[in-house]
Amino acid sequence: MTMTMKDLVADARSRVGAVSPQEAEDAVRRGDLILDVREPAELEKDGRIAGALHIPRGILETRADATAQTAEARLTEARGSARVHVLCASGGRAALAADTLQRMGYDAALIEGGLGGWKSAGLPVES
Repeated sequence: MTMTMKDLVADARSRVGAVSPQEAEDAVRRGDLILDVREPAELEKDGRIAGALHIPRGILETRADATAQTAEARLTEARGSARVHVLCASGGRAALAADTLQRMGYDAALIEGGLGGWKSAGLPVES
């Protein structure tokens, strides 16, 4: 069966939990991690969440694999000890990324509404 991008996102969302932006912000205070999978230009244009780890979706697997030379310690250290709350612009890439992370052994969830939802909730964004 051929799938569209919309189908792939819906499939990923069926396996991935979601949290509100406020729940994600509260969880960071308890030691969880926010992972922003947007492209660098999006961060420059739309702002970023203070303290969030930025890894573009296109290279996530190379940074999430603890056995790779390109592994990102902040991410790999979260496996087994903290939840990774994934954010993109609106939620599609975050769902795909959270699904991938779960398959790699992480406790991952997407942040509902992405950065737009974060801003709508009145949570801080740096420029």
